[in-house]
Amino acid sequence: MRIWDVDPGYLNDRSLLGEHRELHGIYSILLNGKKGYSRHPETLRWKSRLPALAARHDALIAEMQLRGFSHRSPLGARNGVVVWPGAFINPPGEQFAILRKKYEEKGPGRIPLPSAPQPLWAHHKYSVMARSPGKYKDIGPEAAAGAIGFHELAEVLTELLREKPASGCLRNALHHMWGYVKKFAEKPVDLDDSGAIFRAVVKLARRHRVLYLLHSTALGEFGRWLSGPDGDRSLP
Repeated sequence: MRIWDVDPGYLNDRSLLGEHRELHGIYSILLNGKKGYSRHPETLRWKSRLPALAARHDALIAEMQLRGFSHRSPLGARNGVVVWPGAFINPPGEQFAILRKKYEEKGPGRIPLPSAPQPLWAHHKYSVMARSPGKYKDIGPEAAAGAIGFHELAEVLTELLREKPASGCLRNALHHMWGYVKKFAEKPVDLDDSGAIFRAVVKLARRHRVLYLLHSTALGEFGRWLSGPDGDRSLP
């Protein structure tokens, strides 16, 4: 059993759907007091953390729907404050290495697995911008200069993406993403409507193969914040 901590965009389709299935299993064990796998380290890690597990579920659904998978298995009960587990079974930096070995003879995820700070930062920059412009300005130069190690950066970014973005910061990040594709737009987009910007960015990035955006964590995880629980939205 495995609940990954890195962004779901790094998972291939099989791992993404597999984590979704196992998350439902762990959630049911903890919610209903079932005995099966109740002592498994992954189950124990999420004990008393059901709202956080539901938040991870939302992230998985956003990525699944970006890839065209339908979702018909809502978690249901999800009340409480989101408090994430205090420790990782494997730190995020190690999780990338595990996935790299796992995918040696299998298809990759949507986002290429990074092994250095610079590509890792490039994948996450818009997600960070949506949460903290200050941290965006601090981390970017550090990553570019190699002043922060890969494993440290992986953990910092994983923790940041667990935070909910402020609506204004999220819209600002979407405006920056829009700047990469607006030249392809055939009709105006309401720049006050974050959902409309997001849908247009996804559509145009796909149509014109804008890899910088297609390999961004934001292209998946922003959908989580622009929809209701359990991914009530549709994408082009």
